[in-house]
Amino acid sequence: MRNNNIFFLFILALVLASCGKDYLDINQANPNQTQNPPINALLANVTYQTGINVNRAGNVTAYYTQQLASPNASSGSDVYENVDRSALWLNIYDIIEDSRKMEAIAVERNAYQHIGVAKITNAMNMSLLIDFFGNVPYSQAWNPNIFKPAYDDAPAVYDSCLQLLDDGIAALQQANPGIVLDPANDLVHGGATDEKAAWIKTAYALKARLLNRLGKLPAYDPAAILTALGNAYTSNSDDAQLTRFVNRSPWNLSAYNNTQNLLDGWMSATFIDALNGTTYGVFDPRIAYITDTTKQGTYKGTRNGAGRSGGGTTGDESYLSLNGFYSKTGAPLLLVTFAEMKFIEAEAAFATDKARAYQAYLDGIKANMDKLGVPEADRDAYLANPAVAVGQAAFTKDLVFKEKYVAMFLHPEAWTDARRHNYQYKDFALPANALLTSFIRRVGYPTTETSRNAENVPQVGSLADKLWWDQ
Repeated sequence: MRNNNIFFLFILALVLASCGKDYLDINQANPNQTQNPPINALLANVTYQTGINVNRAGNVTAYYTQQLASPNASSGSDVYENVDRSALWLNIYDIIEDSRKMEAIAVERNAYQHIGVAKITNAMNMSLLIDFFGNVPYSQAWNPNIFKPAYDDAPAVYDSCLQLLDDGIAALQQANPGIVLDPANDLVHGGATDEKAAWIKTAYALKARLLNRLGKLPAYDPAAILTALGNAYTSNSDDAQLTRFVNRSPWNLSAYNNTQNLLDGWMSATFIDALNGTTYGVFDPRIAYITDTTKQGTYKGTRNGAGRSGGGTTGDESYLSLNGFYSKTGAPLLLVTFAEMKFIEAEAAFATDKARAYQAYLDGIKANMDKLGVPEADRDAYLANPAVAVGQAAFTKDLVFKEKYVAMFLHPEAWTDARRHNYQYKDFALPANALLTSFIRRVGYPTTETSRNAENVPQVGSLADKLWWDQ
């Protein structure tokens, strides 16, 4: 009965709170839209759709990071075509509007915990947006009197995201909330022993992620990152993730589609070769928890841009597995993880405390393998391999990026890392038939903007142009 109640409220949230409210449309009142939806219905929708936005973004970036590849030659995402990303743009603005609505109701009711979640999910969504597009509408985006909002500089929006996280933490820490979070409708941390504490940890984890984004800039502050990490996750049990879905979990649907000859979720040769021993000379046991072997008994990926070599889902190449951690029935959708935090720690501590950095690197691998369910013996054998356990003296940041690339499989932050690392992974090459002569660094503005707000849309010279933090 409890699950039925959960999804009744979830469906109610979808019906009442999420219909067509991108920032250009919310200026016009909709008489059919409920103006005061239940606060916990909004909580269900905001937490769920924030997670789904991470999936939507990851379903773009997985091709840029060559974790997935299209089975069709010269597919747009594979070859850096300027694919219209209107859906991602609209979905992000849509759910931020819901988070702002939840916050407004929460302010009226002194529901401090809901205020905190609203601010944290707002920051998570906006940080996704600026990581794809750079400058975006923000300060004027929700003004009902402005139909064509100006674009804010991405660094200013980035600073706003950090402020949202700080404000969210402060709200969650406030005593005597008028309404507390309902575990049945918090689809990210509803199962936590201490739901409020879980959200505070996630806010600090997101803060560490955002601060680490500045790794190429003089403003990079490792001490601030390590401070944030000290208040973030301490184990895999803290991870922010979706585990409840109306139907199939998103990557499970990709794996299932293949069984219906709807080709989806094909593994890139770059990623497969990074795990099967071809690129780094060590077999990574995580590969068996992501994909299946071919009918020849080997792991074989598809080269990005080249398309499949076989006829279809006949076992000639590897694709997401119905048994894999990320794509099995009910597979969790990971938003922020303890493993990610350990790799951020390894990078932040590298210059001042190499011993700490090296241990964090090993701990990040262990955390990710434990998350995927790799047996202890296989995990420990990998960690002991000389190609992995190089020792503190030989330890490099390249190893951090290499292992984080595997641990962040299908997550949009993997593309942030690829750009920060200048795509300097071993044997990482441009896709076949690439439309650029260098790796992709951004996406173009969506047609919903260029058609309706053209006078404010910044000019994009090339998808190889670097965003402000990527200089």
